[in-house]
Amino acid sequence: MKQFASSLLTLLILQGTLASCNGQSASQKNKPTAVQNKKTFTEGTDYLLYERIRILDKTGFDQPQEAFSMLLPKGWKHTAGIIWNNPGTMCAGTYRQLSAASADGTYHFDQLPDMIFGWNTNQQLMQMNQGNSGGKNCGYRQPMDAYQYLNTVLLAQIGNPKVISSIPNESVVNDMRKSNEKVMRELQQYGAGQMQFYQTAITAQVQWPDGREGYIVLGANILETVVPNIYNGTSDRMYTTQITQQSIFSFPGAQREQAKDQLSVIMSSVHTNPAWSEAVNKFWKDVRTQSNIVHIGRIKMMDERTRQIGRETIAKGNQRLNDMDNQMRSWEQKQNSQDRMHTEFIKTIREVENYSDASGKYEMTSGYDHAWSRGDGNTFIMTNNPNFDPSSVYQDQSWKEMKKVD
Repeated sequence: MKQFASSLLTLLILQGTLASCNGQSASQKNKPTAVQNKKTFTEGTDYLLYERIRILDKTGFDQPQEAFSMLLPKGWKHTAGIIWNNPGTMCAGTYRQLSAASADGTYHFDQLPDMIFGWNTNQQLMQMNQGNSGGKNCGYRQPMDAYQYLNTVLLAQIGNPKVISSIPNESVVNDMRKSNEKVMRELQQYGAGQMQFYQTAITAQVQWPDGREGYIVLGANILETVVPNIYNGTSDRMYTTQITQQSIFSFPGAQREQAKDQLSVIMSSVHTNPAWSEAVNKFWKDVRTQSNIVHIGRIKMMDERTRQIGRETIAKGNQRLNDMDNQMRSWEQKQNSQDRMHTEFIKTIREVENYSDASGKYEMTSGYDHAWSRGDGNTFIMTNNPNFDPSSVYQDQSWKEMKKVD
């Protein structure tokens, strides 16, 4: 009997142990372990982090000034600058340029400075002006539209890729037309004669022999001016061709969809500092009206409101420097008309949508389902993964999902 009781006790103990083990196993099935609960996300695959870069004008002012800013994927390297060509030269003006590439060198984005070409039906005048080019981004060529420039000039400069498709961009053309009307009214004030603008804009998809693909966007402005010839009673025609907004984006051919999204974010994020732009425009307007022609060196014309904000905020102490930074850069929350052209260009590739956060409203590509930001206007995350949460990935609670707005 004692032996039976002992056996029964042993059996009960074993059953209890098994029940405990089975209960723990069942519980673990219903409740994931820490390892199971932890989701791993790969940057560049599950999400892409974009960081804002700021380009300085180091030539035209007493101190370097922010000219424009834009978003680039994290880890990209870039070089950029502002070019000033002196008054009195054929390509006098202020131009921007930028070259950027991913860390592995497979993605490249280039914004080239505007090109200026002159032409004249009076051959004597043409010969006189041949030696007065004044810079690398100007010269003498017959007038050409965007398609002609792409096929006869640009393709040869970038390795002769094959054009897969090229389509016109009427939205950009309309913006260019409005800008040209303002230019025409100003020129007429100076006594300019009969004038006519012709504008074209295109988006082209290209492919290089090694399999790389790319997108090219650019616009062409042709100004035709009729000039009376007082010597023979006839008239001559002068042409000025401006190639503008030319951007080149290249990428591995197998990653076309991802490339569309990246290009859309990059181009729609270009914002020009209005204080810088207004100072530059005022300088060149003064040059055109002959009221203040000076040699390029230091413009000394910053927007008074911007200077005032800086003075007032600095006076409040170093603890307010972050507030000053936010005030000074509030312009990054909206685009001016020139920046809008970048967005209009890429709409032929990928539509854009408006997202908002604590710092304002931003245009982002519709290729992503979710957008996150830290509310500082500097860093954004785009992803299609509904389970992704940068707050847990980066251990930073500042990240908040942005809302789609009209």
